[in-house]
Amino acid sequence: MKRLKILILFTLFACTTFAQHSEEEKYVHETDSLALLQIKAWQGLKFGLLMHWGPYSQWGIVESWSICPEEYGWCERKMGKNPGNYFAYKAEYENLKATFNPVRFNPEQWALAAKNAGMRYVVFTTKHHDGFSMFDSKLTDYKITDSSCAFANHPKKNITLEIFNAFRNQGLWTGAYFSKPDWHHPNYWDSMYPPRDRNVNYEPESNPEKWNKYVDFTHGQIFELLKDYGKVNILWLDGGWVSKKSKIEIESWYDEQFKESKNGYVFHRNINQDIRMDELVAKARVMQPGLIVVDRAVYGKNQNYLTPENRVPAKELPYPWESCIISGGGWAHTPNAKYMSGREGIHLLVNIVSKGGNLLLNIAPTPEGEWQQGAYQLLEAYGEWMKVNESAIYNTNTLAPYKENQVCFTQDSIGRTNFIYLQDKNETSIPSQIRIESHCPKSGSTVTLLGSSQKLKWKKNGNGCIIYIPNSLKNKMPCKYAWVFRAEAIK
Repeated sequence: MKRLKILILFTLFACTTFAQHSEEEKYVHETDSLALLQIKAWQGLKFGLLMHWGPYSQWGIVESWSICPEEYGWCERKMGKNPGNYFAYKAEYENLKATFNPVRFNPEQWALAAKNAGMRYVVFTTKHHDGFSMFDSKLTDYKITDSSCAFANHPKKNITLEIFNAFRNQGLWTGAYFSKPDWHHPNYWDSMYPPRDRNVNYEPESNPEKWNKYVDFTHGQIFELLKDYGKVNILWLDGGWVSKKSKIEIESWYDEQFKESKNGYVFHRNINQDIRMDELVAKARVMQPGLIVVDRAVYGKNQNYLTPENRVPAKELPYPWESCIISGGGWAHTPNAKYMSGREGIHLLVNIVSKGGNLLLNIAPTPEGEWQQGAYQLLEAYGEWMKVNESAIYNTNTLAPYKENQVCFTQDSIGRTNFIYLQDKNETSIPSQIRIESHCPKSGSTVTLLGSSQKLKWKKNGNGCIIYIPNSLKNKMPCKYAWVFRAEAIK
């Protein structure tokens, strides 16, 4: 649990600057008509699965970051034979490829568990910042299918393809997480120079030939995923520091960093790394019409939705958004991880959906290719709740003030209002009365508890209402953790 707290603190810090600015900026609307339809449909899905997985899972460490020479306590080099020697450590880290052998990999089991939990899409880390490809890229040998990888002879060695096929077969959308920075590639971290931070370790504008080779490599890998791996609904690009920046943007960023940092320490450089996103997106949508593109933390038209990390905004945001949240341990595999409880998980989903967002819940597979039991237990809790209450989640709209006390609000396209009462940790049953202060059903409306056909008594109370719960329902609750009271006007 201590590890989870440290990771959450980091991610809160890491996204603070971005969050403060992005939530005040205007969202740049997509203009591609097919993509607009897909974004709207995606907003109705509400619940997705994120998976961080790679050779680093063998060490049970934070994904990729320990090979980045930035001074953060949450990713200290403690594994391997010589963690005190950066270059020896990086070599040993990259050699984890040779022993990565997830022989218990069963994506069909994961896909079924996700579907039964009510998840509607998956985003999988096809490549993280360390550059290891979890797919059969023809552009690198640092990949899961290379002959020097222990898993290379397994019939399911092309892990991304297997995951995408398994989840599509269960009716879920597929999304490809892809890191724009690649800390293994010689045209990103050139071996002539030591890496200085998370950025490219040379000046792209002074070395255009080298940088363009890297851009072509990045585009090429993404096009492989979009061409050879079936229908891909979402291209989820991480590493927002790899982006086009003007001289003014760079200088103003440095001014802000020095102003906010202690002793003038700049955590990492801000340099122009033009990855030619407009060109990439145009070509990508020829291969995958309607593709949703998420160029994370890069303000502009190629960020079709925003992704608050490990946090829930205080109110509805004026653009499509998704909170990506750790379910237990860290983003990557954590031995003996402690997962959030069913109550915590369901309340998290309701809180996000009531504000118009989607929940992308991260589960990290083990080095053997399994999920920990705590992940399955959490998804089972979601599934039991969603069987009763999914109509208050999918394809719903917001209703201000979104939440009051223990009650969240959603509404559907035909005018039905959902009052979602979140069970307090000390409560053992539904209260005898549910008091709503800000909303009152229209006169003559029926109010029911989802999971029961019994009509409930209610009355107007000021600007709100009081809903009365009979003992018959209190003693026979249709679900745990949160109860949905639906108000529907009689036509």
